[in-house]
Amino acid sequence: MSQIKQEPLAARIRPRTLDEYMGQSHLVGAGKPLRVAIETRHLFSMIFWGPPGVGKTTLARIYATEIGADFSELSAVSAGKADVREVVETAAQNDQPTVLFLDEIHRFNKAQQDFLLPSVETGTITLIGATTENPSFEVIAPLLSRCRIFTLRELTPEEMHAILQRAVEQYNLDAPDTPVDLDEEAREWLVSMANGDARQGITLLENTADLYHEVTVDTLKRTLQSAHLRFDKKGEEHYNTISAFIKSMRASNVDAALYYLARMVDAGEDPKFIARRMVIFASEDIGMAQPTALVVANEVFRAVETIGYPECAINLAHGVVYLASAKKDRSAYEAYFAALDDVQRLGNQPIPLNLRNAPTGLMKDLGYGKGYEAYTDADLLPDKLKGRRYYHPRIKREDA
Repeated sequence: MSQIKQEPLAARIRPRTLDEYMGQSHLVGAGKPLRVAIETRHLFSMIFWGPPGVGKTTLARIYATEIGADFSELSAVSAGKADVREVVETAAQNDQPTVLFLDEIHRFNKAQQDFLLPSVETGTITLIGATTENPSFEVIAPLLSRCRIFTLRELTPEEMHAILQRAVEQYNLDAPDTPVDLDEEAREWLVSMANGDARQGITLLENTADLYHEVTVDTLKRTLQSAHLRFDKKGEEHYNTISAFIKSMRASNVDAALYYLARMVDAGEDPKFIARRMVIFASEDIGMAQPTALVVANEVFRAVETIGYPECAINLAHGVVYLASAKKDRSAYEAYFAALDDVQRLGNQPIPLNLRNAPTGLMKDLGYGKGYEAYTDADLLPDKLKGRRYYHPRIKREDA
């Protein structure tokens, strides 16, 4: 008798409630928007924007379950209008609300996205779209205006450690005759390899345990290199290649960056997708070391929009060589996120009176704008943040 194939480990440990959910505390923590929406059973359409493997599908399932809605799941890679129509027709007959989760919504073309509009507008379905791409570029404006956008973040190493521990416990519960252990070295390697993608980390852990009945750095590497277990689905290959492309430019390895560019171009990757990543890279990784990199990257993006394939591949290559060869400095990027962390931890701290606008006499009497100097060495941060430094330049300038 044939054995029924067990669900993948990632599915078996999928959280069913918010209390089990890992990550995205800015959305599901106490008093945060999605937790409040779930607790108050507030129904509205939304788009989850974030990298792969951070819990977009899981969060959509939890939302639908907690508010008592039917849950339908489609992938824009394989679904079409007929699939959406079937969900809508079923939803119209339901006495309870229907949540349609549309994964990779950015892969729906304009006509397909237009088709969703009436059902979202009338409330026949509540749409939750998931995308790894900036929805401002990939989702049509009318649909975007009817959805709230929530940005999901890459999982932290601490969150990945907790998820992998849960995965090991579940694996051993399901396979008590061949339990595995995940020592500290293997765990650290797996967390680093997964790069914030829980699904990828769990899948590699499961495949390694199934193959070798032990999980070490060596067996993890051997599994990753096994031809029949490579992450070769279109979606995974897409993310892995762009990741290798960015990391090659970051390492200033021009040849590797050009190789991964060629792979993407040859596979028919959207050139605007590649160019957008280059624009981001110019500020995130090059930054103040060579500020003109942003100008070059933007011009590459404009050239790609104007010319298209096949010729725009030359523009992309030009930009890649320039960006990969440039000096790197992430200080502006790191400074912003350090400041953002203080904003989110401490809230809106009172702005010093001398920096406030004083358009009325009353405001002037209250001290607004008093003592303001245009050019000063004084600390202009709110009182609670006095002395805080976010920006730490790593390059010396002759004119400084």
